[in-house]
Amino acid sequence: MSEHQHIKSSTNNNTKTSIITRIVKLFTIGSLSPMLIIAAIMAGAAALILTPREEDPQIIVPVMDVMIEFPGASAEEVEKLVTTPLESLLKQIEGVEYVYSAASSGMGMVTVRYYVGEELENSLVKTWSKVMSNQDKMTPGITRWIVKPVNIDDVPIVLLNLSSASSNQSEMSLRRTADELIARLRDVDNVANSWVVGGARRQITVYPDPAALVAHGTSIIEIIQAIGSANINVDAGNFASNNQQVFLEAGPHYSTPKEVGATVIKSAGGRLVYLRDVARILDGGEDKNTYTRIGFGPASEKMRLLDINQKITGQAGKEWPTVTLAIAKRKGSNAVQVAEDVIAKAKSFQGTIVPNDITMSISRDNGETANNKVNELVEHLMFAILIIVILMIFSLGSRESLIVSIAVPVTFAFTLLLDLLFGYTINRVTLFALILSLGLLVDDPIVNVENIHRHYLLRNEPPLQALLSAIQEVLPPTIVATFAVILTFLPMFFITGMMGPYMAPMAFNVPVAMLISLIVSLTITPWASYLLLKRHDHDDEQGFDLPEFKS
Repeated sequence: MSEHQHIKSSTNNNTKTSIITRIVKLFTIGSLSPMLIIAAIMAGAAALILTPREEDPQIIVPVMDVMIEFPGASAEEVEKLVTTPLESLLKQIEGVEYVYSAASSGMGMVTVRYYVGEELENSLVKTWSKVMSNQDKMTPGITRWIVKPVNIDDVPIVLLNLSSASSNQSEMSLRRTADELIARLRDVDNVANSWVVGGARRQITVYPDPAALVAHGTSIIEIIQAIGSANINVDAGNFASNNQQVFLEAGPHYSTPKEVGATVIKSAGGRLVYLRDVARILDGGEDKNTYTRIGFGPASEKMRLLDINQKITGQAGKEWPTVTLAIAKRKGSNAVQVAEDVIAKAKSFQGTIVPNDITMSISRDNGETANNKVNELVEHLMFAILIIVILMIFSLGSRESLIVSIAVPVTFAFTLLLDLLFGYTINRVTLFALILSLGLLVDDPIVNVENIHRHYLLRNEPPLQALLSAIQEVLPPTIVATFAVILTFLPMFFITGMMGPYMAPMAFNVPVAMLISLIVSLTITPWASYLLLKRHDHDDEQGFDLPEFKS
Protein backbone atom coordinates (compact mmCIF):
# COMPACT_ATOMS: atom_id res chain seq x y z
CA MET A 1 0.00 0.00 0.00
CA SER A 2 2.81 2.39 0.87
CA GLU A 3 4.61 1.63 -2.40
CA HIS A 4 1.40 2.28 -4.36
CA GLN A 5 0.93 5.67 -2.67
CA HIS A 6 4.55 6.55 -3.39
CA ILE A 7 4.15 5.70 -7.07
CA LYS A 8 0.92 7.71 -7.26
CA SER A 9 2.53 10.73 -5.60
CA SER A 10 5.50 10.57 -7.94
CA THR A 11 3.17 10.41 -10.92
CA ASN A 12 1.30 13.53 -9.76
CA ASN A 13 4.53 15.44 -9.20
CA ASN A 14 5.80 14.41 -12.62
CA THR A 15 2.55 15.59 -14.18
CA LYS A 16 2.81 19.00 -12.53
CA THR A 17 6.46 19.27 -13.51
CA SER A 18 5.63 18.28 -17.07
CA ILE A 19 3.04 21.06 -17.30
CA ILE A 20 5.51 23.67 -16.04
CA THR A 21 8.15 22.31 -18.42
CA ARG A 22 5.77 22.74 -21.35
CA ILE A 23 5.11 26.32 -20.28
CA VAL A 24 8.85 27.00 -20.05
CA LYS A 25 9.36 25.52 -23.52
CA LEU A 26 6.51 27.58 -24.95
CA PHE A 27 8.04 30.83 -23.67
CA THR A 28 11.57 29.78 -24.63
CA ILE A 29 11.08 29.04 -28.33
CA GLY A 30 8.08 31.30 -28.99
CA SER A 31 7.55 35.06 -29.05
CA LEU A 32 5.65 35.28 -25.77
CA SER A 33 8.68 36.39 -23.73
CA PRO A 34 9.47 39.47 -25.87
CA MET A 35 5.78 40.36 -25.75
CA LEU A 36 5.88 40.00 -21.97
CA ILE A 37 8.87 42.36 -21.76
CA ILE A 38 7.09 44.94 -23.94
CA ALA A 39 3.96 44.61 -21.80
CA ALA A 40 6.08 45.13 -18.68
CA ILE A 41 7.59 48.33 -20.10
CA MET A 42 4.14 49.68 -20.94
CA ALA A 43 2.71 48.61 -17.58
CA GLY A 44 5.58 50.17 -15.64
CA ALA A 45 5.31 53.47 -17.53
CA ALA A 46 1.54 53.61 -17.01
CA ALA A 47 1.91 52.78 -13.31
CA LEU A 48 4.53 55.49 -12.74
CA ILE A 49 2.34 58.08 -14.46
CA LEU A 50 -1.08 57.09 -13.10
CA THR A 51 -0.31 55.91 -9.56
CA PRO A 52 -0.80 58.72 -7.03
CA ARG A 53 2.32 59.83 -5.18
CA GLU A 54 2.40 60.84 -1.56
CA GLU A 55 4.91 61.02 1.23
CA ASP A 56 3.41 58.36 3.51
CA PRO A 57 0.63 55.79 3.21
CA GLN A 58 -2.75 57.14 4.20
CA ILE A 59 -4.13 55.68 7.40
CA ILE A 60 -7.91 55.63 7.69
CA VAL A 61 -8.90 56.44 11.27
CA PRO A 62 -12.55 57.59 11.33
CA VAL A 63 -12.92 60.44 13.82
CA MET A 64 -16.17 62.34 14.42
CA ASP A 65 -16.68 65.56 16.35
CA VAL A 66 -20.15 65.98 17.83
CA MET A 67 -20.60 69.68 18.63
CA ILE A 68 -23.48 70.78 20.87
CA GLU A 69 -24.81 74.28 21.51
CA PHE A 70 -26.31 74.80 24.97
CA PRO A 71 -26.80 78.57 25.40
CA GLY A 72 -26.69 80.01 28.90
CA ALA A 73 -25.05 76.99 30.54
CA SER A 74 -21.72 77.11 32.31
CA ALA A 75 -18.86 74.81 31.43
CA GLU A 76 -19.62 72.61 34.46
CA GLU A 77 -23.30 72.35 33.50
CA VAL A 78 -22.39 71.47 29.91
CA GLU A 79 -20.12 68.70 31.16
CA LYS A 80 -22.61 67.17 33.57
CA LEU A 81 -25.78 67.58 31.52
CA VAL A 82 -24.54 67.15 27.94
CA THR A 83 -21.07 65.77 27.25
CA THR A 84 -20.94 63.07 29.93
CA PRO A 85 -24.31 61.46 28.99
CA LEU A 86 -23.40 61.72 25.31
CA GLU A 87 -20.07 59.97 25.94
CA SER A 88 -21.92 57.03 27.50
CA LEU A 89 -24.22 56.75 24.48
CA LEU A 90 -21.47 56.95 21.88
CA LYS A 91 -19.37 54.29 23.62
CA GLN A 92 -22.14 51.82 22.82
CA ILE A 93 -21.48 52.06 19.06
CA GLU A 94 -19.74 49.04 17.58
CA GLY A 95 -16.24 49.84 16.35
CA VAL A 96 -15.60 52.79 18.68
CA GLU A 97 -12.18 52.77 20.29
CA TYR A 98 -12.04 56.04 22.25
CA VAL A 99 -14.51 58.75 23.28
CA TYR A 100 -13.42 62.00 24.89
CA SER A 101 -15.00 65.41 25.33
CA ALA A 102 -14.42 69.09 26.07
CA ALA A 103 -16.86 71.57 27.61
CA SER A 104 -16.98 75.35 27.66
CA SER A 105 -19.59 78.01 28.39
CA GLY A 106 -22.59 77.48 26.17
CA MET A 107 -21.16 74.62 24.10
CA GLY A 108 -19.46 71.24 24.25
CA MET A 109 -17.73 68.82 21.91
CA VAL A 110 -17.50 65.03 22.08
CA THR A 111 -14.92 63.32 19.87
CA VAL A 112 -15.49 59.73 18.77
CA ARG A 113 -12.55 57.77 17.42
CA TYR A 114 -13.16 54.44 15.69
CA TYR A 115 -10.73 51.59 15.20
CA VAL A 116 -8.24 51.83 12.36
CA GLY A 117 -9.70 50.43 9.15
CA GLU A 118 -13.35 51.16 9.93
CA GLU A 119 -15.13 52.72 6.95
CA LEU A 120 -15.53 56.48 7.26
CA GLU A 121 -19.03 56.64 5.75
CA ASN A 122 -20.40 53.84 7.91
CA SER A 123 -18.85 55.39 11.02
CA LEU A 124 -20.44 58.75 10.21
CA VAL A 125 -23.87 57.13 9.71
CA LYS A 126 -23.59 55.18 12.96
CA THR A 127 -22.60 58.29 14.92
CA TRP A 128 -25.39 60.39 13.43
CA SER A 129 -28.00 57.68 14.00
CA LYS A 130 -26.97 57.27 17.63
CA VAL A 131 -27.20 60.99 18.32
CA MET A 132 -30.50 61.52 16.49
CA SER A 133 -32.23 58.48 17.98
CA ASN A 134 -31.45 59.57 21.55
CA GLN A 135 -32.40 63.24 21.46
CA ASP A 136 -35.36 62.53 23.72
CA LYS A 137 -32.88 61.57 26.44
CA MET A 138 -30.91 64.78 26.18
CA THR A 139 -31.25 67.81 28.41
CA PRO A 140 -33.81 70.41 27.27
CA GLY A 141 -32.23 73.65 26.14
CA ILE A 142 -29.87 72.20 23.54
CA THR A 143 -30.36 74.27 20.38
CA ARG A 144 -28.24 72.49 17.78
CA TRP A 145 -26.23 69.33 17.09
CA ILE A 146 -23.48 69.03 14.50
CA VAL A 147 -21.75 65.76 13.61
CA LYS A 148 -18.59 66.60 11.69
CA PRO A 149 -16.10 63.99 10.40
CA VAL A 150 -12.39 64.64 10.75
CA ASN A 151 -10.36 63.20 7.87
CA ILE A 152 -6.64 62.92 7.20
CA ASP A 153 -7.31 64.47 3.78
CA ASP A 154 -8.39 67.68 5.53
CA VAL A 155 -4.73 68.39 6.23
CA PRO A 156 -3.63 70.97 3.61
CA ILE A 157 -0.97 69.93 1.12
CA VAL A 158 -0.33 73.51 -0.04
CA LEU A 159 0.00 76.67 2.07
CA LEU A 160 0.04 79.76 -0.15
CA ASN A 161 0.90 83.07 1.54
CA LEU A 162 -0.08 86.55 0.35
CA SER A 163 1.96 89.38 1.84
CA SER A 164 2.94 92.91 0.90
CA ALA A 165 5.38 95.56 2.05
CA SER A 166 3.32 98.23 0.32
CA SER A 167 1.30 100.65 2.42
CA ASN A 168 -1.50 100.33 -0.15
CA GLN A 169 -2.22 96.77 0.98
CA SER A 170 -3.89 96.48 4.37
CA GLU A 171 -4.81 93.28 6.15
CA MET A 172 -8.38 93.73 4.93
CA SER A 173 -7.30 94.09 1.29
CA LEU A 174 -5.07 91.02 1.62
CA ARG A 175 -8.01 89.07 2.99
CA ARG A 176 -10.31 90.18 0.17
CA THR A 177 -7.68 89.20 -2.40
CA ALA A 178 -7.27 85.81 -0.71
CA ASP A 179 -11.04 85.23 -0.72
CA GLU A 180 -11.19 86.00 -4.44
CA LEU A 181 -8.20 83.78 -5.18
CA ILE A 182 -9.34 80.75 -3.19
CA ALA A 183 -12.74 80.82 -4.90
CA ARG A 184 -10.94 80.22 -8.19
CA LEU A 185 -8.47 77.69 -6.82
CA ARG A 186 -11.38 75.53 -5.69
CA ASP A 187 -12.08 74.86 -9.37
CA VAL A 188 -8.82 72.92 -9.69
CA ASP A 189 -9.39 69.19 -10.14
CA ASN A 190 -9.22 67.09 -6.95
CA VAL A 191 -9.11 70.09 -4.61
CA ALA A 192 -11.16 69.29 -1.51
CA ASN A 193 -11.36 71.39 1.63
CA SER A 194 -9.82 74.86 1.39
CA TRP A 195 -9.90 77.90 3.64
CA VAL A 196 -8.22 81.24 4.41
CA VAL A 197 -6.33 82.03 7.61
CA GLY A 198 -5.40 85.52 8.78
CA GLY A 199 -6.18 89.01 7.62
CA ALA A 200 -9.32 90.93 8.44
CA ARG A 201 -12.69 90.29 6.84
CA ARG A 202 -14.63 93.30 5.61
CA GLN A 203 -17.12 94.41 8.24
CA ILE A 204 -19.53 97.32 8.42
CA THR A 205 -19.68 98.31 12.06
CA VAL A 206 -22.53 100.30 13.64
CA TYR A 207 -21.72 102.41 16.71
CA PRO A 208 -25.00 103.68 18.26
CA ASP A 209 -24.97 107.17 19.82
CA PRO A 210 -26.70 107.00 23.25
CA ALA A 211 -27.71 110.67 23.17
CA ALA A 212 -29.18 110.35 19.66
CA LEU A 213 -31.08 107.21 20.68
CA VAL A 214 -32.73 109.09 23.56
CA ALA A 215 -33.45 112.11 21.39
CA HIS A 216 -35.22 110.01 18.76
CA GLY A 217 -36.93 107.71 21.23
CA THR A 218 -35.46 104.50 19.94
CA SER A 219 -33.30 101.66 21.32
CA ILE A 220 -30.54 99.27 20.32
CA ILE A 221 -33.05 96.40 20.08
CA GLU A 222 -35.00 98.32 17.46
CA ILE A 223 -31.77 98.92 15.53
CA ILE A 224 -30.96 95.20 15.55
CA GLN A 225 -34.46 94.30 14.40
CA ALA A 226 -34.44 96.89 11.63
CA ILE A 227 -31.06 95.83 10.27
CA GLY A 228 -32.05 92.15 10.40
CA SER A 229 -35.29 92.84 8.53
CA ALA A 230 -33.68 95.03 5.86
CA ASN A 231 -30.52 93.01 5.16
CA ILE A 232 -32.29 90.27 3.21
CA ASN A 233 -32.72 89.17 -0.39
CA VAL A 234 -35.85 87.07 -0.90
CA ASP A 235 -38.35 86.25 -3.60
CA ALA A 236 -41.45 88.32 -2.80
CA GLY A 237 -43.76 86.65 -5.31
CA ASN A 238 -44.98 87.42 -8.80
CA PHE A 239 -48.03 88.67 -10.66
CA ALA A 240 -49.35 88.85 -14.22
CA SER A 241 -49.73 92.18 -15.99
CA ASN A 242 -50.26 92.92 -19.69
CA ASN A 243 -49.52 89.33 -20.71
CA GLN A 244 -46.26 89.45 -18.76
CA GLN A 245 -45.13 87.69 -15.64
CA VAL A 246 -43.57 90.13 -13.18
CA PHE A 247 -41.34 88.77 -10.41
CA LEU A 248 -40.84 90.73 -7.21
CA GLU A 249 -37.65 90.53 -5.19
CA ALA A 250 -37.02 92.16 -1.81
CA GLY A 251 -33.44 93.21 -1.35
CA PRO A 252 -30.62 93.02 -2.17
CA HIS A 253 -28.22 92.67 0.76
CA TYR A 254 -26.26 95.64 2.03
CA SER A 255 -23.21 96.45 -0.06
CA THR A 256 -22.14 99.95 1.10
CA PRO A 257 -22.19 101.90 4.40
CA LYS A 258 -24.54 104.39 2.74
CA GLU A 259 -27.16 101.67 2.25
CA VAL A 260 -26.79 100.62 5.88
CA GLY A 261 -27.24 104.23 7.03
CA ALA A 262 -30.40 104.56 4.97
CA THR A 263 -32.14 101.81 6.96
CA VAL A 264 -35.37 103.05 8.50
CA ILE A 265 -35.54 102.36 12.23
CA LYS A 266 -39.00 103.76 12.98
CA SER A 267 -41.42 106.57 12.30
CA ALA A 268 -41.73 109.14 15.10
CA GLY A 269 -43.98 112.24 14.94
CA GLY A 270 -44.55 111.81 11.20
CA ARG A 271 -40.80 111.70 10.55
CA LEU A 272 -38.70 108.69 9.58
CA VAL A 273 -35.76 107.87 11.82
CA TYR A 274 -32.82 106.52 9.82
CA LEU A 275 -29.92 104.53 11.18
CA ARG A 276 -27.49 107.29 10.22
CA ASP A 277 -29.40 109.64 12.55
CA VAL A 278 -28.68 107.55 15.67
CA ALA A 279 -25.40 105.74 14.92
CA ARG A 280 -21.95 106.12 13.40
CA ILE A 281 -21.26 103.67 10.56
CA LEU A 282 -17.75 102.54 9.61
CA ASP A 283 -16.64 100.33 6.73
CA GLY A 284 -13.46 98.49 7.72
CA GLY A 285 -11.96 95.25 8.92
CA GLU A 286 -13.34 93.04 11.65
CA ASP A 287 -12.01 93.27 15.19
CA LYS A 288 -8.69 91.47 15.45
CA ASN A 289 -8.31 88.43 17.66
CA THR A 290 -5.42 86.82 15.77
CA TYR A 291 -2.32 88.13 14.02
CA THR A 292 -0.47 86.47 11.14
CA ARG A 293 2.95 87.67 10.05
CA ILE A 294 5.63 86.52 7.64
CA GLY A 295 9.31 87.36 7.95
CA PHE A 296 12.00 87.16 5.28
CA GLY A 297 15.48 86.43 6.51
CA PRO A 298 18.03 83.60 6.40
CA ALA A 299 15.23 81.04 6.59
CA SER A 300 13.53 82.53 3.54
CA GLU A 301 15.78 80.43 1.30
CA LYS A 302 13.53 77.47 2.12
CA MET A 303 10.45 79.39 0.97
CA ARG A 304 9.55 79.46 -2.69
CA LEU A 305 8.36 82.77 -4.18
CA LEU A 306 5.84 82.37 -6.97
CA ASP A 307 6.32 85.84 -8.39
CA ILE A 308 9.86 85.84 -9.76
CA ASN A 309 9.70 89.62 -10.23
CA GLN A 310 9.30 90.26 -6.53
CA LYS A 311 12.51 91.14 -4.74
CA ILE A 312 12.98 90.78 -1.00
CA THR A 313 16.52 92.12 -0.96
CA GLY A 314 16.97 94.56 1.90
CA GLN A 315 13.84 93.32 3.68
CA ALA A 316 15.64 90.72 5.82
CA GLY A 317 14.53 90.81 9.42
CA LYS A 318 11.26 92.62 8.67
CA GLU A 319 7.80 91.19 9.23
CA TRP A 320 4.83 91.81 6.98
CA PRO A 321 1.14 91.08 7.49
CA THR A 322 0.19 87.92 5.62
CA VAL A 323 -2.84 85.87 4.71
CA THR A 324 -2.53 82.11 4.17
CA LEU A 325 -4.58 79.98 1.79
CA ALA A 326 -4.77 76.33 2.90
CA ILE A 327 -5.55 73.80 0.14
CA ALA A 328 -6.31 70.11 0.80
CA LYS A 329 -6.70 67.34 -1.77
CA ARG A 330 -9.37 64.72 -2.35
CA LYS A 331 -8.85 61.21 -1.03
CA GLY A 332 -6.89 58.98 -3.40
CA SER A 333 -5.75 61.82 -5.66
CA ASN A 334 -2.14 62.49 -6.64
CA ALA A 335 -0.68 65.00 -4.17
CA VAL A 336 2.07 65.95 -6.62
CA GLN A 337 -0.33 66.73 -9.47
CA VAL A 338 -2.84 68.60 -7.28
CA ALA A 339 -0.11 70.77 -5.74
CA GLU A 340 1.38 71.58 -9.15
CA ASP A 341 -2.02 72.50 -10.58
CA VAL A 342 -2.90 74.71 -7.62
CA ILE A 343 0.42 76.57 -7.69
CA ALA A 344 0.33 77.00 -11.47
CA LYS A 345 -3.21 78.42 -11.38
CA ALA A 346 -2.35 80.74 -8.48
CA LYS A 347 0.64 82.04 -10.41
CA SER A 348 -1.58 82.73 -13.45
CA PHE A 349 -3.59 85.25 -11.42
CA GLN A 350 -0.55 87.39 -10.55
CA GLY A 351 -1.19 90.85 -11.95
CA THR A 352 -4.97 90.38 -12.26
CA ILE A 353 -6.74 89.15 -9.14
CA VAL A 354 -3.50 89.38 -7.17
CA PRO A 355 -1.96 92.88 -7.56
CA ASN A 356 1.70 93.15 -8.48
CA ASP A 357 2.59 94.65 -5.09
CA ILE A 358 1.44 91.44 -3.33
CA THR A 359 4.02 88.68 -3.00
CA MET A 360 2.86 85.07 -3.31
CA SER A 361 5.03 82.51 -1.53
CA ILE A 362 4.77 78.82 -0.65
CA SER A 363 5.43 77.75 2.93
CA ARG A 364 4.20 74.18 2.44
CA ASP A 365 4.17 72.05 -0.68
CA ASN A 366 3.61 68.42 0.23
CA GLY A 367 3.42 67.56 -3.45
CA GLU A 368 6.97 68.72 -4.06
CA THR A 369 8.14 67.06 -0.83
CA ALA A 370 6.51 63.76 -1.75
CA ASN A 371 7.87 63.92 -5.29
CA ASN A 372 11.40 64.65 -4.08
CA LYS A 373 11.34 61.80 -1.60
CA VAL A 374 9.91 59.39 -4.16
CA ASN A 375 12.53 60.44 -6.71
CA GLU A 376 15.26 60.05 -4.10
CA LEU A 377 14.13 56.51 -3.31
CA VAL A 378 13.92 55.72 -7.02
CA GLU A 379 17.53 56.89 -7.39
CA HIS A 380 18.54 54.63 -4.51
CA LEU A 381 16.65 51.80 -6.18
CA MET A 382 18.52 52.34 -9.46
CA PHE A 383 21.81 52.49 -7.56
CA ALA A 384 21.02 49.21 -5.79
CA ILE A 385 20.18 47.56 -9.13
CA LEU A 386 23.48 48.81 -10.57
CA ILE A 387 25.44 47.35 -7.64
CA ILE A 388 23.73 43.97 -8.04
CA VAL A 389 24.46 43.93 -11.78
CA ILE A 390 28.15 44.73 -11.18
CA LEU A 391 28.42 41.99 -8.55
CA MET A 392 26.80 39.48 -10.88
CA ILE A 393 29.21 40.43 -13.68
CA PHE A 394 32.15 39.43 -11.50
CA SER A 395 30.50 36.31 -10.07
CA LEU A 396 28.50 34.98 -13.06
CA GLY A 397 29.71 36.77 -16.17
CA SER A 398 28.47 39.55 -18.40
CA ARG A 399 25.88 37.51 -20.33
CA GLU A 400 24.49 35.86 -17.21
CA SER A 401 24.38 39.23 -15.47
CA LEU A 402 22.39 40.72 -18.34
CA ILE A 403 19.88 37.87 -18.23
CA VAL A 404 19.31 38.27 -14.48
CA SER A 405 19.11 42.06 -14.69
CA ILE A 406 16.20 41.81 -17.15
CA ALA A 407 14.11 40.26 -14.40
CA VAL A 408 14.43 43.30 -12.12
CA PRO A 409 12.63 46.00 -14.16
CA VAL A 410 10.06 43.50 -15.42
CA THR A 411 9.24 42.44 -11.86
CA PHE A 412 9.05 46.00 -10.58
CA ALA A 413 6.91 47.09 -13.53
CA PHE A 414 4.23 44.50 -12.91
CA THR A 415 4.43 45.08 -9.14
CA LEU A 416 3.76 48.80 -9.56
CA LEU A 417 0.88 47.97 -11.92
CA LEU A 418 -0.70 45.79 -9.26
CA ASP A 419 -0.19 48.60 -6.74
CA LEU A 420 -2.23 50.85 -9.02
CA LEU A 421 -4.96 48.23 -9.50
CA PHE A 422 -5.26 47.47 -5.78
CA GLY A 423 -5.33 51.12 -4.72
CA TYR A 424 -1.82 51.49 -3.27
CA THR A 425 0.09 54.72 -3.82
CA ILE A 426 3.76 55.32 -4.52
CA ASN A 427 5.21 56.39 -1.19
CA ARG A 428 8.25 55.81 0.94
CA VAL A 429 6.99 52.48 2.34
CA THR A 430 6.11 51.15 -1.14
CA LEU A 431 9.56 51.97 -2.51
CA PHE A 432 11.28 50.68 0.61
CA ALA A 433 9.48 47.37 0.06
CA LEU A 434 10.81 47.24 -3.51
CA ILE A 435 14.34 47.99 -2.34
CA LEU A 436 14.01 45.32 0.33
CA SER A 437 12.77 42.76 -2.17
CA LEU A 438 15.52 43.57 -4.68
CA GLY A 439 18.01 41.17 -3.16
CA LEU A 440 15.36 38.47 -2.89
CA LEU A 441 13.74 38.62 -6.30
CA VAL A 442 16.99 37.97 -8.19
CA ASP A 443 17.48 34.65 -6.40
CA ASP A 444 15.18 32.64 -8.70
CA PRO A 445 16.66 33.97 -11.97
CA ILE A 446 20.21 33.50 -10.62
CA VAL A 447 19.55 29.88 -9.65
CA ASN A 448 18.01 29.10 -13.04
CA VAL A 449 20.75 30.85 -15.03
CA GLU A 450 23.51 29.13 -13.07
CA ASN A 451 21.98 25.70 -13.59
CA ILE A 452 21.33 26.34 -17.28
CA HIS A 453 24.91 27.48 -17.67
CA ARG A 454 26.13 24.33 -15.90
CA HIS A 455 24.06 22.03 -18.13
CA TYR A 456 25.34 23.79 -21.25
CA LEU A 457 28.92 23.23 -20.13
CA LEU A 458 28.23 19.50 -19.54
CA ARG A 459 27.20 19.11 -23.21
CA ASN A 460 25.14 16.03 -22.41
CA GLU A 461 21.99 17.23 -24.19
CA PRO A 462 20.95 19.55 -27.02
CA PRO A 463 20.62 23.20 -25.91
CA LEU A 464 16.82 23.25 -25.59
CA GLN A 465 16.66 19.92 -23.78
CA ALA A 466 19.55 20.96 -21.54
CA LEU A 467 17.69 24.17 -20.63
CA LEU A 468 14.50 22.29 -19.81
CA SER A 469 16.40 19.74 -17.75
CA ALA A 470 18.15 22.52 -15.83
CA ILE A 471 14.85 24.27 -15.04
CA GLN A 472 13.18 21.03 -14.03
CA GLU A 473 16.08 20.08 -11.79
CA VAL A 474 15.90 23.21 -9.59
CA LEU A 475 12.18 23.84 -9.91
CA PRO A 476 11.00 22.26 -6.61
CA PRO A 477 13.53 24.01 -4.33
CA THR A 478 13.01 27.29 -6.21
CA ILE A 479 9.27 27.19 -5.65
CA VAL A 480 9.65 26.17 -1.99
CA ALA A 481 12.20 28.93 -1.30
CA THR A 482 10.03 31.57 -2.98
CA PHE A 483 6.90 30.68 -1.05
CA ALA A 484 8.89 30.44 2.18
CA VAL A 485 9.88 34.09 1.76
CA ILE A 486 6.31 35.04 0.85
CA LEU A 487 4.96 33.34 3.98
CA THR A 488 7.36 35.30 6.19
CA PHE A 489 5.81 38.60 5.03
CA LEU A 490 2.15 37.57 5.03
CA PRO A 491 1.75 38.02 8.84
CA MET A 492 2.33 41.75 8.29
CA PHE A 493 -1.20 41.89 6.84
CA PHE A 494 -2.56 41.12 10.32
CA ILE A 495 -0.77 43.94 12.18
CA THR A 496 -3.37 45.93 14.12
CA GLY A 497 -3.49 49.58 15.05
CA MET A 498 -2.08 52.42 12.99
CA MET A 499 0.99 50.41 11.99
CA GLY A 500 -1.21 47.97 10.06
CA PRO A 501 -2.22 50.33 7.21
CA TYR A 502 1.20 51.99 7.34
CA MET A 503 3.05 48.71 6.74
CA ALA A 504 0.42 47.30 4.35
CA PRO A 505 2.39 48.34 1.21
CA MET A 506 5.33 46.27 2.42
CA ALA A 507 3.14 43.26 3.21
CA PHE A 508 1.71 43.52 -0.31
CA ASN A 509 4.71 44.47 -2.44
CA VAL A 510 7.33 42.01 -1.20
CA PRO A 511 5.21 38.83 -1.72
CA VAL A 512 3.93 40.14 -5.06
CA ALA A 513 7.45 40.95 -6.25
CA MET A 514 8.66 37.49 -5.20
CA LEU A 515 5.78 35.76 -6.97
CA ILE A 516 6.34 37.77 -10.16
CA SER A 517 10.08 37.06 -10.03
CA LEU A 518 9.28 33.33 -9.90
CA ILE A 519 7.11 33.69 -12.98
CA VAL A 520 9.81 35.71 -14.75
CA SER A 521 12.41 33.08 -13.89
CA LEU A 522 10.26 30.47 -15.66
CA THR A 523 9.43 32.57 -18.72
CA ILE A 524 11.77 35.42 -19.62
CA THR A 525 14.92 34.04 -17.96
CA PRO A 526 14.89 30.71 -19.95
CA TRP A 527 14.20 32.62 -23.19
CA ALA A 528 17.08 35.03 -22.60
CA SER A 529 19.37 32.16 -21.53
CA TYR A 530 18.52 30.17 -24.64
CA LEU A 531 19.14 33.24 -26.78
CA LEU A 532 22.41 34.39 -25.21
CA LEU A 533 24.04 31.31 -23.69
CA LYS A 534 23.49 28.43 -26.10
CA ARG A 535 25.83 29.84 -28.74
CA HIS A 536 28.35 30.83 -26.15
CA ASP A 537 28.44 27.69 -24.05
CA HIS A 538 27.07 25.05 -26.41
CA ASP A 539 27.29 23.80 -29.94
CA ASP A 540 24.25 24.17 -32.14
CA GLU A 541 21.74 21.34 -32.02
CA GLN A 542 22.59 20.36 -35.58
CA GLY A 543 25.36 17.84 -35.67
CA PHE A 544 25.27 17.38 -31.89
CA ASP A 545 25.99 13.80 -30.91
CA LEU A 546 24.36 12.67 -27.71
CA PRO A 547 26.32 10.16 -25.63
CA GLU A 548 25.02 6.66 -25.66
CA PHE A 549 23.24 5.55 -22.51
CA LYS A 550 23.00 1.89 -21.68
CA SER A 551 19.77 0.64 -20.25
